[in-house]
Amino acid sequence: MTTKTVTNGPTTFSIEVMPRTAKNIDDFRRILPKRTTVYVAHLEDTPIEEMFFTCKRLISEGMDPMPHIPARIVHNTGELEDWVKEYSSLGVDQSLLLAGNGKTPKGELFNSIQLLETGVFEKHAFKKIQIAGHPEGNKDIDKDGSLEKTINALKAKQKFGQNTKLQIGITTQFCFDPQPVIQWLEVLESEQIDLPISLGLAGPTRLKSLIKYAIMCGVGPSISVLKKRAKDLTKLLLPFEPTEMIDALNSSKKNKLFRNVHSLHFFPLGGIEASAAFARNISTPA
Repeated sequence: MTTKTVTNGPTTFSIEVMPRTAKNIDDFRRILPKRTTVYVAHLEDTPIEEMFFTCKRLISEGMDPMPHIPARIVHNTGELEDWVKEYSSLGVDQSLLLAGNGKTPKGELFNSIQLLETGVFEKHAFKKIQIAGHPEGNKDIDKDGSLEKTINALKAKQKFGQNTKLQIGITTQFCFDPQPVIQWLEVLESEQIDLPISLGLAGPTRLKSLIKYAIMCGVGPSISVLKKRAKDLTKLLLPFEPTEMIDALNSSKKNKLFRNVHSLHFFPLGGIEASAAFARNISTPA
């Protein structure tokens, strides 16, 4: 069977898969442009061998994989280095570092700055590291609902990046309302955090499912956008699309607050093919 390849030029978006959902795609070249950055989510119960296999496959199909590495599922620094060394041998040179969802770390590592400070990413020729951003806060970190600890963590990682050759960037949690994003960008500016940002958006997803995911992921203030939409029965059965966020982003291109928003990152909560099709057909930030 001949695979049709998407050839609509370089992308300014990335997308996320899990190893088990990647198995449902016959060939990523059919749905994504060449050299699309594909984040590979590493859940606690995902065997590392499946992560390696998925990254190897993505490279063979012309994509740029970016595996997640959650600190709390790593048993020790030696295991971390084994993973990074293997990823590097496959041709991977970038990763998203996270604390992870587990409340109890499996080893001595429990946050992303500790992962960075091991030095294994530079040792094994990684070039780019993404870290998590939370425009609406993270209740696991800032229990009082503020942004204080998450902002301090970003400052620490920016400082680390200034002393290494690693390119450090931010990938945010998905959100639905531009206002919390604008307020977060204002805080970043006031704190002199100047890292490139990939803004997280949920791809087309049934509204009922999206509300469930939003609650699970702690997306707070902007969930009101979804609830307001849910009151309209004509929209309840239609997939939610992040068009309002994208329109707001496009209209804000001249706003200096958005100068560091270089790309969009899609969480394919309603299926990767639907998100990929949507992402290919939008106007993304330059």
